[in-house]
Amino acid sequence: MTDDVINQPPPLTGGNAWRGDPLLIQLAERFSDPVRKDLDGLGRFVLTQEAQELARLANVETPKLRTHDRQGRRIDQVEFHPAYHALMRRSVANGLHSSVWENGDAEVGRRHQVRAARFYLTAELETGHLCPITMTSASLAALMASPKLFREWAPRVTTRKYDQSQKPPVEKTGLTLGMGMTEKQGGTDVRANTTRAERAGSGFYRLTGHKWFMSAPMSDAFLVLGQAPEGLSCFLVPRILGDGSGNGFRFQRLKDKLGNRSNASSEVEFVNAIGEMVGEPGAGVKTIMDMVTLTRLDCAVASSAIMRAGLAEAVHHTRHRQVFGANLIEQQLMQRVLADMALDVAAATALSFRLARSFDEAASDRGEAAFARAMTPVVKYWVCKIAPPLLYEAMECLGGNGYVEEAPLARYYREAPVNAIWEGSGNVMALDVLRVLGRAPGLFDEVLSGIDRDLGAGGRGTVGVL
Repeated sequence: MTDDVINQPPPLTGGNAWRGDPLLIQLAERFSDPVRKDLDGLGRFVLTQEAQELARLANVETPKLRTHDRQGRRIDQVEFHPAYHALMRRSVANGLHSSVWENGDAEVGRRHQVRAARFYLTAELETGHLCPITMTSASLAALMASPKLFREWAPRVTTRKYDQSQKPPVEKTGLTLGMGMTEKQGGTDVRANTTRAERAGSGFYRLTGHKWFMSAPMSDAFLVLGQAPEGLSCFLVPRILGDGSGNGFRFQRLKDKLGNRSNASSEVEFVNAIGEMVGEPGAGVKTIMDMVTLTRLDCAVASSAIMRAGLAEAVHHTRHRQVFGANLIEQQLMQRVLADMALDVAAATALSFRLARSFDEAASDRGEAAFARAMTPVVKYWVCKIAPPLLYEAMECLGGNGYVEEAPLARYYREAPVNAIWEGSGNVMALDVLRVLGRAPGLFDEVLSGIDRDLGAGGRGTVGVL
């Protein structure tokens, strides 16, 4: 009977992504008991059939742009499938968008590391919806350059309530924030931006121009770079004004992307959009870089997570698939492939969490501050670069079963390149390292001293190679 199914592995559901990850458990061994219990619950959810179906639907039923209503009025709205909103609702409730800015006792001294653990587990499930989550969390760092704006916006961001309604920010129970930097002429050389910002009185500006790649377009406000009279500056631009009218956002289309398909990325024009300056006039790049540093950490954590998810699929498949009378995982060559992949995943994960630790301790430890500044571009570069080839290797472990769209590995593989591209591509990361060397060459001496100390007996030899 051709309908009889034999030697086909069952779906990887019903387990616990937290309990099945000994490295993650070790990295979190100093977390408080309530936090570890929370991670256990999240790990269990990630591998439920319900969660896996939400991830699938959010990427199959992609966002749709509606520029006008049926009467011809501009509405400039993007519609998402309910599965996307369900993922957003859970991630916001888990505080992924705000926990590093909250004052709870359970995460004191380890806020970035705890968030990284939650982010990691969630990214194993679905990464597209984490784009607005990442930008919201990181945007608050930039808003700190303007205490007034931080006081006004932070309380509504940190509510842990997901509010998808199309209302003015002051009427919503929770807010998300986005970022607009890239224009048609380029994304790396932001100083060449052409978007203009003209004074409108009472501390406000009117922005006219465009952004070529603005993700999460239904965010409630965006940090936007524009040319002010004093030079390139950063502005907070709400999407909907206090009276409920649109704020000059004209969405042109949504990008048809290789991956990251649950997350909408738009082309937008600004027509006299009202915004307030964030930080000092002419210091837009400096202001927004406080945000970008945090998003680069998330890129590394997310890349580590999807590699871990791909490895888990490969191990699960080879444990249940027989070849030549034995399970695939018992074949010597397959064991070597899986072991090699596991080493890369462990290294990427440990390095990403080491960076998160430096963010937690930078304010009180000069060596950790040096690590955070010098190693952020290094970690982002290496971890994000190795994700696509590793996920291809995982796909090969499954053979044809890994190459079909029904399998999550196809989605992981298409998702993998994005973290190496946005928030600064490889060459940009290399140039950032060179800038650090030029401005403060002593930082790397401190980093190397820390590596020597952390690695114990093997530290000196490793530092000698570096």
